[in-house]
Amino acid sequence: MAETKPTLLVVEDDAGLQRQLRWAYEDYEVVIAGDRESAIAAVRAHKPAVVTLDLGLPPDADGATEGFATLDEIMALAPHTKVIVASGHGARESARRAIAQGAFDFYQKPVDIDELGFLVGRAFHVAQLEAENRRMAASQEAGPMANLVTGAPDMLKVAAMVERVAPTDVSVLLLGASGTGKEVLARALHAASRRSEGAFVAINCGAIPENLLEAELFGYERGAFTGAVKTTEGKIELAQGGTLFLDEVGDIPLPLQVKLLRFIQERVIERIGGRKPIEVDTRIVCATHRNLKRMIVDGSFREDLFYRIAEVTISIPHLREREGDAVLLANHFLRKFSASRPGPPLRFGPDALAAMNMHSWPGNVRELENRVKRAVIMVDGNAISAADLDLADQPDAAIPTLREARMVADRRTIGAALTASAGSISKASKILGISRPTLYDLMRELEIELP
Repeated sequence: MAETKPTLLVVEDDAGLQRQLRWAYEDYEVVIAGDRESAIAAVRAHKPAVVTLDLGLPPDADGATEGFATLDEIMALAPHTKVIVASGHGARESARRAIAQGAFDFYQKPVDIDELGFLVGRAFHVAQLEAENRRMAASQEAGPMANLVTGAPDMLKVAAMVERVAPTDVSVLLLGASGTGKEVLARALHAASRRSEGAFVAINCGAIPENLLEAELFGYERGAFTGAVKTTEGKIELAQGGTLFLDEVGDIPLPLQVKLLRFIQERVIERIGGRKPIEVDTRIVCATHRNLKRMIVDGSFREDLFYRIAEVTISIPHLREREGDAVLLANHFLRKFSASRPGPPLRFGPDALAAMNMHSWPGNVRELENRVKRAVIMVDGNAISAADLDLADQPDAAIPTLREARMVADRRTIGAALTASAGSISKASKILGISRPTLYDLMRELEIELP
């Protein structure tokens, strides 16, 4: 059975250009509309993910009023549709107004098929990611993975691992840079486990002074030290029947690691100043951004403790490694922070989308969340720009040229083929469907070395 092509609606009144665009977009199911009435009817009937819209439509073919009216109706009828507006009339002002009214991107006539094709392809990609995110959000609304927003293959593998180990009682170690979402995954583990009715107790071991951390974890008896005016349960006891999340476990000092190891082995604790052993049934989930194996070699982390807390290890990729997730998460945070904001719904302009895709996100998801929150406060109008995200002045925030985008795609594809073929040029060329000399030429041009 043939694969269904995605639907592209082309709103254009020039018959010659209609034929050219239909021929150029053979990878899509192209629907043509020549005026506002037929365009709206096509949106209702075909529900296209992407629309290219010429602003100069009859009866105002030399102006833009009819085109803007069409844009308004499309956005009201199908707000998730990606509309790429094309016009030769007052390009800069038209672009500003189109983006403000909800257009995904703007293109100035005369039409360059290759460049417009690149914009159309990018619009379909974003639309697909957003649709998948909405589908996942709807299916997981009341589920344990409800707070995990992703469409990236590496993160979907992480989610699958979380769902697989959640029903068990194994100790899990989450590894990842600061801000990658370790606590979100820890909460998902708890929510999907048989302990979900119990408490989820989290403690950041790196945020509490060393002399207070033991009391926080194990509790203390009345009179155990100056200021201990009453018996207090520690975090471990509070997690009885539930899950204890030790964030930044690599920051626990060595003397306290010994006491933690005894608890994990025997499931028994003693409060500071106490002599009575207390049995505790709790699951341990730990997280850190540190390299614990290197710390073991350095003597700053116990090897026996490592193997107790890392029965299953899950590595969380950096946000810059999750293709498409920056935009998905940004839209998630945008809905969250603008829910109570009056006026029309906010959206990200093309420059903001490009900037988010190009930014390296050193602060990961936490940085992205803070930038979106700031943008919701600072934005004028309903289209968030790269400047609103404080990304406009960065050298990597520019939209790449078509040639640059193709080079990136070629380099990634050739690299994957060489890896899959274990460095065999002959096998890689067969995978790619090109000759060996052509592959050698491309490797030289793209500065690709054998893996």
